[in-house]
Amino acid sequence: MASTLLSASILSADFSILGSQIHLVENAGCDWLHIDVMDGHFVPNITMGPFIVEHCKNISKLPLDVHLMIQNPDQHIEAFATAGAHSISVHIENNPNIFRTLLRIRELGCSPAIVLNPGTPVSSLKSVLGLVDMILVMSVNPGFSGQKYIPDSTSKIIEIKNMIRGEKSSPMIQVDGGINQQTLPDAMNAGANVFVAASAIFKHPAGIEQGIKDLRKASVVLNL
Repeated sequence: MASTLLSASILSADFSILGSQIHLVENAGCDWLHIDVMDGHFVPNITMGPFIVEHCKNISKLPLDVHLMIQNPDQHIEAFATAGAHSISVHIENNPNIFRTLLRIRELGCSPAIVLNPGTPVSSLKSVLGLVDMILVMSVNPGFSGQKYIPDSTSKIIEIKNMIRGEKSSPMIQVDGGINQQTLPDAMNAGANVFVAASAIFKHPAGIEQGIKDLRKASVVLNL
């Protein structure tokens, strides 16, 4: 089984000490930083912009995994690429120009990824598989951290894994929402190999380092 990657979502971080929390995440061996961008229209919350990406780039060597939950992403992807994004994920929902968007992300030197909301069928991905390096399965309804993993997400991951089997491209499968020590093994067993965690890392009762250790233990047990 492919090795797993952990992407720490700073949505649950304490922004009054963001720099020190990012350093803790990096020193604990996390693989990526996940940055959720929300515009208050595509999802009901408003969060971070390119300046946060630039700030993270200045204080960490970790790849920046930027998830755009916004309307009209074409208007903003260049700003996030310039700010230092390593990968940029865009939603297939409400995006009639998805081919152009994904191609533009790669032209800007970033890794393109496509995102699937809980209510969106896997079949919608078929035409873009050859354009992306990663598929992000939302295992909660996007907009807020701290939600519980939607159990049906596991069968969706299995369906995606089956869809990409035999394809020329083999994109990674990322899962985001309610990922913790209990839910990670189910998603991993289904075929996911990149895991976004927010509360399980930044709000772990024993601290950030222990949160990452617990998630690593969950993936190691499955690999044995």
